[in-house]
Amino acid sequence: MEKNWFNKSIEEVKNELNTNLETGLSNEEYLKSLSRYGKNELKGKKKKSTLQKFFEQFKDFMIIVLIISAIVSGIVGVIEGEGITDSVIILLVVVVNAIIGVLQENKAEKSLEALQKLSSHTAKVIRDGKMTVVESKELVPGDLVVLDTGDFVPADLRIVEAINLKSQESALTGESVPVDKNTDVVEGEVGIGDRTNMLFSSSLITYGRGKAIVVNTGMNTEVGKIANIINTTIDTATPLQNKLNKLRKNIRNCSVINLYYNIHSRFLIW
Repeated sequence: MEKNWFNKSIEEVKNELNTNLETGLSNEEYLKSLSRYGKNELKGKKKKSTLQKFFEQFKDFMIIVLIISAIVSGIVGVIEGEGITDSVIILLVVVVNAIIGVLQENKAEKSLEALQKLSSHTAKVIRDGKMTVVESKELVPGDLVVLDTGDFVPADLRIVEAINLKSQESALTGESVPVDKNTDVVEGEVGIGDRTNMLFSSSLITYGRGKAIVVNTGMNTEVGKIANIINTTIDTATPLQNKLNKLRKNIRNCSVINLYYNIHSRFLIW
């Protein structure tokens, strides 16, 4: 179950993540958290070649039916001297559908890559009482992060110190104006834009400085949730496939009826 860190006091967050507001995580606690939560990275599906994506578009049952129909129509057209116009039209529709499917997958992959680039920065972190600069992917829940004007937020953070702190969160909330941040507990269930004691991965510190505890990393961040939606969107059917799936049941019923009438008419001829 997702935790509402914005509802918790600084002391509660500190105790729950076994960290220290002055010295940060110890090396031992850091290794434990790294083992438990993994690296602070957005994960994507294994990439396929464009050719693989193209041929995978033909796996759908109704697409196969259309291809068979095109072949049968072509054979019948040649035998009866009517040409193969119908076959060409059917195959053209199938190929266009496959191209649309490939474009959808490529667009989704590019969106995910853009999110990954936004989250791949460095961060100033305090561990064992020493401040050091690390890659954002090395952060774990419990890390104490130092933030200054111009810094990208490397993970979802609960603010523990804020001095005139403002953050640009338009990528998540659509709000063009930077949001004033503070350390106060937020009561109740509120949207991202009203979580004023939180900072979110990939947003930008536009003013002030502060310190914050990492509470969510990788796919558990708000940006990670968007990345997960993009990952699942890659497998979404094309508009043609959706229409064909809706018609599948009716086509099957019609096929059974046509088969009955064909058999019945043959018996009458005999």
